[in-house]
Amino acid sequence: MKHQQSSIYVDLQQYQLHVRRLTPLHNALSPVLFLHGAIENGRIFYSQSGKGLACHLADQGFIGYCADFAGRGLSQPSLDSGFNQSQHQVITRDIPALIDFVYQLHQQPITIIAHSWGGVLLAASLARAPQLLSKVRAKVYFGTKRVISVRSLERKIKIDWLWNRFAPWLGKKYGYIPAKKWRFGADNEPAQFLTDTISWIKGEPFTDLTDGFDYAAASKQIQWPPSWHFAAVRDTVLGHPTDVQCFIKESGQQQTKYTLLGRKQGYRQDYDHISMLTHPGANDDHFSELSQWLISLS
Repeated sequence: MKHQQSSIYVDLQQYQLHVRRLTPLHNALSPVLFLHGAIENGRIFYSQSGKGLACHLADQGFIGYCADFAGRGLSQPSLDSGFNQSQHQVITRDIPALIDFVYQLHQQPITIIAHSWGGVLLAASLARAPQLLSKVRAKVYFGTKRVISVRSLERKIKIDWLWNRFAPWLGKKYGYIPAKKWRFGADNEPAQFLTDTISWIKGEPFTDLTDGFDYAAASKQIQWPPSWHFAAVRDTVLGHPTDVQCFIKESGQQQTKYTLLGRKQGYRQDYDHISMLTHPGANDDHFSELSQWLISLS
């Protein structure tokens, strides 16, 4: 590895957000904040052995900050302690705090890279607090959709039954969603947060469930920074290319770059929702493209 890793915490009084910092050994470039999706944590972007997108970018010189949302990963307290959190809190408190934290450390605009639902939360947070945009130089999304429109047996099993019915039942039983124990996610999920996602996934308006803020309308009033959306050929439900493109339009990001990751599109693999960030071949594929693009923005 050409970088070092360490853990730091962002203190939000009632809880602390864990952030894994990846510091290049030489030629440090601009900072990058990484935001994970549902039933996962910041480890989707890195490993201690040096694998993952954050590690790749750190080896190219970018200072990485891989956040764990509240109750996930190494953030404290853990969900099994009784801690709970809503989607509204992540949008209005956690993401702005993380952006401010990284910006204050470096005093320069940052790149934000999000996976899956993390990208929905990011877009909502920036639409709600457009003053944060002066601190953002670029945005990158992997497999980000808000509504799941695809109809298939896989959707019925993973979304209609598992996510919309079984997971909420687990939330009532345990007080949180023990996705790791039941082996349908890389990390557990706050019960309230999961409940909040369901209406959006089903196609309800892009408005806040707590106070009714209209994210769709606000998004269309924003001059977004340079952005790049990635979708994967084999992402058949959780970030289907059609749903990714619908989210781009809904959130007023029509000027964004859009890339479909598959062999027919010139890439080495037919990637899926997870392998687009974890496949070892990605380093010499779209990870390399992305690093060159970020360098070009400097």
